[in-house]
Amino acid sequence: MRYVDEFRDPSRARVVADAIHAVVTRDWHIMEICGGQTHAIVRFGIEQLIPPKVHLIHGPGCPVCVTPAGIIDAAVRIARDHRATLCTFGDMLRVPGTQGSLLDARARGADVRIVYSPMEAMDLAARCPDREVVFLAIGFETTAPANALAVFTARRRGLRNFSVIVSHFLVPPAITSILESDSVRIDGFLAAGHVCTVMGWKEYVPIAQRYRKPIVVTGFELLDILQGILLCVRQLEQGRCEVENQYSRSVRPEGNPQARRLVEEVFQVITGPWRGIGSIPHSRLGLRSAYREFDALEKFGIMDQSHEASSGPCIAGKILCGSARPPDCPAFGKACTPDHPLGAPMVSSEGACHAYYLYSRDSNPPNA
Repeated sequence: MRYVDEFRDPSRARVVADAIHAVVTRDWHIMEICGGQTHAIVRFGIEQLIPPKVHLIHGPGCPVCVTPAGIIDAAVRIARDHRATLCTFGDMLRVPGTQGSLLDARARGADVRIVYSPMEAMDLAARCPDREVVFLAIGFETTAPANALAVFTARRRGLRNFSVIVSHFLVPPAITSILESDSVRIDGFLAAGHVCTVMGWKEYVPIAQRYRKPIVVTGFELLDILQGILLCVRQLEQGRCEVENQYSRSVRPEGNPQARRLVEEVFQVITGPWRGIGSIPHSRLGLRSAYREFDALEKFGIMDQSHEASSGPCIAGKILCGSARPPDCPAFGKACTPDHPLGAPMVSSEGACHAYYLYSRDSNPPNA
């Protein structure tokens, strides 16, 4: 706890915030691509500490939030119609699809279970060879190694009753897609430290150079984010566009080579949809042909996963793209709450809407 507390020290944070005030001369727009960072920004009131000229924009950094409705529908169908045991992380149960959520399916008798790792689901398949066990594998590059390990191990052990629904997303293509769009102004980025812990930061260099935007690899505590903002603003004020590593206590340029090798062994890069955003080229992971037998969608004959959920007045797509903020949504805090979410950003603890509902001084949600 002492280590974490050091990065939440208000006196040290004030020093960094003062440094940001001292260096800023004009308006800058900085986007964080991490739901954990969004959560920390709102929770710690970071926007109240930094100059008004520094505008923080929340990007599509929550993997729960960008999982397509079609993936949820496929998981529901597998659990409900094919009588498989569907395992996933707890925050996925309440994400709405077009035909309800996994929690709704469980309430109607489907075997939907919360697990804490994909290996737990794989072990269940090993103990129950007569039961089909499916793991809904979501996340950015951060969770890909663990999911790859489960599939790799299942193949080695010959577990024919274990399969996965893969919903993995890649951060660099999302940054490129945002920069190619005219819908939102971005001057620089805070990159997700945990993603870079796995993948390293070298793949961000061509993006920074091509689009002339600084990218700062940043951690998740109060001091981490303030330091990341300071490094980014300094670059902008000096006209530089480099990749800097604030999170050096965890991130190396090459990332984690062993984890990367495992991911590359099991997965390949594919094009696919992001919820609320649409299809982004080469932005997702799918199983390689050598591991195709573990693809639950193919095993159960479910192919279409591109459709989106209709959520009425919810503007989750605009929020995920950074062109709107949660309080801009007419349903925020009214028809849409964590107990009754209309969109995925209100479901996950890393979703921007959820964070604003809990902590924002601007939202004034009921029961806050």
